[in-house]
Amino acid sequence: MNYISVAEAAKRWGISERSARNYCALGRIDGAFLTGKTWNIPETAKKPDRINKNDQNPTDLLSRLKAEKKAKLHGGIYHRIQIDLTYNSNHIEGSKLTHEQTRCIFETNTIGLAETVRVDDVVETANHFKCIDMVIDNAAYAPSEKFIKLIHAALKNGTTDSRQDFFAVGDYKRLPNEVGGKDTTAPEDVADQMKRLLSKYNETGEKTFDDLLDFHYRFEAIHPFQDGNGRVGRLILFKECLRNGIVPFIITDDLKMFYYRGLQNWRTEPGFLRDTCLTAQDRFKKVLDYFKVPYCDG
Repeated sequence: MNYISVAEAAKRWGISERSARNYCALGRIDGAFLTGKTWNIPETAKKPDRINKNDQNPTDLLSRLKAEKKAKLHGGIYHRIQIDLTYNSNHIEGSKLTHEQTRCIFETNTIGLAETVRVDDVVETANHFKCIDMVIDNAAYAPSEKFIKLIHAALKNGTTDSRQDFFAVGDYKRLPNEVGGKDTTAPEDVADQMKRLLSKYNETGEKTFDDLLDFHYRFEAIHPFQDGNGRVGRLILFKECLRNGIVPFIITDDLKMFYYRGLQNWRTEPGFLRDTCLTAQDRFKKVLDYFKVPYCDG
């Protein structure tokens, strides 16, 4: 493929060289790349469409996340969610990386270490960032087996588990497992149970907060994967909040035991899980307020 300079592209498109460089920097020209400080633009590239003024300041959370992700914006709510959700969800599952180390991996793709850490913690942290991007990109679509498996594949790619013969990355478990000392769905029944769960969940349109929590509980009860079920489940829960216009939330370490209690007692006392998640949601509303992202307070 042949490439042209910023000056050539600007002349072709009838814009300033500064505008052409900005298009490149914002990732709006596919295939453009830097050599030193010089942008190389594919000869076949077309001038990006003008952004509608109404789209320049997206109001809802999902639109804001998509815009900030596309612009590779640092310091915004997309940046904040990537770090906070990844750190907390991995920490629940035993990751020893600190919040600051998680931030460092996201911002610089490096990590400062004063002690020994598990390579899997680092790999799964980087993988989780990709999973959040997948959630944002696909938030508008109803959950499916294919998408859930893709999330699992992205999360566990390159880990020690992925090198185990018994471990099916991106596919349902092959060996029985348990969660919190309780039995989960047998491997041979997982595919059928997941189809039933998704079919029932997707047959109705608008979802309530409790609908999302019930789906999360049932997913975790099935425990469809050999490992990574909690993180995949929380990613799907975050996605469904975005899809249904419900304020999402992040389960932090101080809420972990209440969250586990809520899952274990959902059928008999749903208030445990509901109250824990509402507490987390109230905290997330403060983040939305800080970044001036409007939300429905219902």
